Amino acid sequence: MRHGKTFNHLGRTSSHRKALLANMATSLILHKRITTTTAKAKELRKYVEPLITKAKDDSTHSRRIVFSYLKNKQSVAELFGPVAQKIADRPGGYTRVLKMLNRKGDNAEMSIIELVDFNENLLGAKSAKASGAKRTRRGKATKKADETTSSTPENE
Repeated sequence: MRHGKTFNHLGRTSSHRKALLANMATSLILHKRITTTTAKAKELRKYVEPLITKAKDDSTHSRRIVFSYLKNKQSVAELFGPVAQKIADRPGGYTRVLKMLNRKGDNAEMSIIELVDFNENLLGAKSAKASGAKRTRRGKATKKADETTSSTPENE
């Protein structure tokens, strides 16, 4: 029976599951976005977010703890370098899982898991909205109408 066992075993032994999650976390940190099944993506999120939180405190102890999980020097260096700088002020929620169409061969539910602060397309859209430039016709039309009415009395 599975009483009280709350995580997905992913149909693997404990050692196989740990190796799988370590390799996927390394790929996610190095590439910032990976495509995998939805079940693996949800488990990877639970695995990698505490490691990213540890990366906020750049100490030898936290580096050793993260290395014991990832077992890859390049990914640890990347995590404590550029990734930690971008997520320094974020209180949590470092990853995003986006569902895709099912895989053609076996109809498995597929997802993209990515680091939130590294999605350039989404960040570009947010900065355009934040700049205050309205792109609606109505907004431009009222601005032009206001400008013409205000400039006409000044010129006369």
